[in-house]
Amino acid sequence: MATREFEVVILGASGFTGRLVAEYLLKQYGLKKDLKWAIAGRNESKLQSIRKELGNEEIPLIVADSLDKEAVYSLTSRTKVLCTTVGPYAKFGDLAVEACVANGTHYCDLSGEVQWIRKMIDTHYEAARAAKVKITNCCGFDSVPSDMGVYFLQQEAKKKFGAYCSHIKMGLKAASGGMSGGTYASLSNVMEEVQKDPSLGKVLGNPYGLNPQGEMNGPDRKDLRAVKYDDDFKSWKSPFIMAAINTKIVRRSHALAGYPFGKDFRYDEFTLTGDGFGGRMKGFGSVIPLAIMGAAKPGSFLKKIVDNRLPKPGEGPNKEQRENGFFNFRIIGKMEDGQTIVGKVTGDRDPGYGSTSKMLGEAAVCLAKDQLPDTYGVITPSISMGDAFLKRLNENSGLGFQLL
Repeated sequence: MATREFEVVILGASGFTGRLVAEYLLKQYGLKKDLKWAIAGRNESKLQSIRKELGNEEIPLIVADSLDKEAVYSLTSRTKVLCTTVGPYAKFGDLAVEACVANGTHYCDLSGEVQWIRKMIDTHYEAARAAKVKITNCCGFDSVPSDMGVYFLQQEAKKKFGAYCSHIKMGLKAASGGMSGGTYASLSNVMEEVQKDPSLGKVLGNPYGLNPQGEMNGPDRKDLRAVKYDDDFKSWKSPFIMAAINTKIVRRSHALAGYPFGKDFRYDEFTLTGDGFGGRMKGFGSVIPLAIMGAAKPGSFLKKIVDNRLPKPGEGPNKEQRENGFFNFRIIGKMEDGQTIVGKVTGDRDPGYGSTSKMLGEAAVCLAKDQLPDTYGVITPSISMGDAFLKRLNENSGLGFQLL
């Protein structure tokens, strides 16, 4: 790639999460030091305000609306990596991906929108691969802990047993931080799109909906939809809202890697609610909000009530809440012969904003600076960045990948 004016540009920096990514890059990498970066967005005055809030008015800014083709093409020609927080991506993301592929610019985002990622795969995978461009989706809480957690555990299993796990299960043991307004907006948009085009339900409902065409099948069934007891975790488990995207990303990673764990590899993800009667009741309690959200159809009275109760895009926890937030996953890998390997994936900030902004920031820097696998196309974090990303997450982002 020819030398560019910038190594990383954050598109959407005037939004809540984009501002946090900018804040992280400034704190971690400074300005005019080892990383050449800039902020971008459609509103110049808001970008100037962000610079003031961050305490550095020398941060380069670029005015570009994500729906303005000329502006987006110009922007992507100036940077090595485009890091975008402008969602829902199904509404605002098409042009950025198109321009990155055309201009040979690497890309990372926070999308967890299955239907849109499927569209990007079908539209741009081959062209991005030919152009040696990495279009890397899901670089936040969905789906870095899951995708990189499986990547980590399988490496450790190979070292310990000389083979990969045939079945991995991941459970969210605890978290503090609440739902992101952007995440809810994306979920709402997915429901609206499915209502308009019911065929999208096939992609969303297929456990292998993001696999390469012709390879969208395997032994996994739909994500957990009931409260059940898990003997391996010695805990009750309930549905996890992010599993709908996370499990598909893990399976796509496996397919893109050439099925090193075997065509019969299985992956499950859920929430852990504890043992005994209390754990079971907690499991049933956790299902209620999910059921309400599922029943809140676009345009319905119930949807309006839910919309009023949940955060809007750009809204989020204050600094103290973000810094006191956390998440803690447990992950169990099972070998064909019954042996197991157990690990955990943890984060030191609230998942939706504090940790997510650090994950995305490190993904952008990793794409810009590190020696990476020779993998291109519309791909997943582990396939795109592998060991280099795992190292950055452990060392810089407050994430921990450990064996127990």
